[in-house]
Amino acid sequence: MAEPIEFYKEIKIIKERNKRVEADKAWEISWTRRIFIAIITYVVAGIWLMIIHESTAWLKALVPVAGYILSTLSLPAIKKWWISKNL
Repeated sequence: MAEPIEFYKEIKIIKERNKRVEADKAWEISWTRRIFIAIITYVVAGIWLMIIHESTAWLKALVPVAGYILSTLSLPAIKKWWISKNL
């Protein structure tokens, strides 16, 4: 039979893991993450469009950013619908 101290150690390890998992989940849905990805997408698209000499490159670079933001806004609703239909 395991010692009570071992149980407390295991519980502490589980609680620490749960905190890490909760932090990862919070990061995945955070606006900080979404904005950071949007900025990176905008810069990369803008640079690419400049390299290929596209007119109004920085304006056109907004298209993939808008698509990304719209997709992140619609995914929770789609996920909820999918779960209701499949579970």
